Amino acid sequence: MDKKIDTIKDHLKKSAEVKYKLSESVSDIATAVDCIIDVLKSGGKVFLCGNGGSAADSQHIAAELVGRFKRERAALPAIALTTDTSIITAVSNDYDFTNVFIRQIEALGNKGDVLIGLSTSGKSENVKLALKKAQEMGIRTIAFIGNEIHCPLSEFSDIIISVPSSETPYIQEAHITVAHIICNLVEKYFSGEKL
Repeated sequence: MDKKIDTIKDHLKKSAEVKYKLSESVSDIATAVDCIIDVLKSGGKVFLCGNGGSAADSQHIAAELVGRFKRERAALPAIALTTDTSIITAVSNDYDFTNVFIRQIEALGNKGDVLIGLSTSGKSENVKLALKKAQEMGIRTIAFIGNEIHCPLSEFSDIIISVPSSETPYIQEAHITVAHIICNLVEKYFSGEKL
């Protein structure tokens, strides 16, 4: 029983330490908030993509923007490119898995939109290629990554939010914390509150 309690406490402590170190990245988070507000104010959309837990986070963030985070306000256009199983399986079957997000960005994205790519390793090929295609199309790009700042995703990202950890669970927990901060501030703006 004591070992279990120790494991729980250790995880909570390490997760909290990683999130606390994120305070060194507040200017990058604020820049991401400003970018997303500018895109939405101009009639653009927020796209999100990632694999595994990052796919779930993409859906979570899109839901917070389309639905609501804490306040009543107009719905905000956000699309997780991880949700359409017919597109994902068709593209994977007809091309390969690295194209699942590129094809959707080509079909749905427009200049002035923003794509948020999430990858704990910073090396997800399908996310990297989507960010590259987005930049070619004039779509702004934001990467949520771990502590490897000079990773494949960073090459095609206008804004990089790097979590100071190399452990996937702590990176994912920090990513969703950052996403909640962003959703809160974006929602405040569109609710008419001062930032």
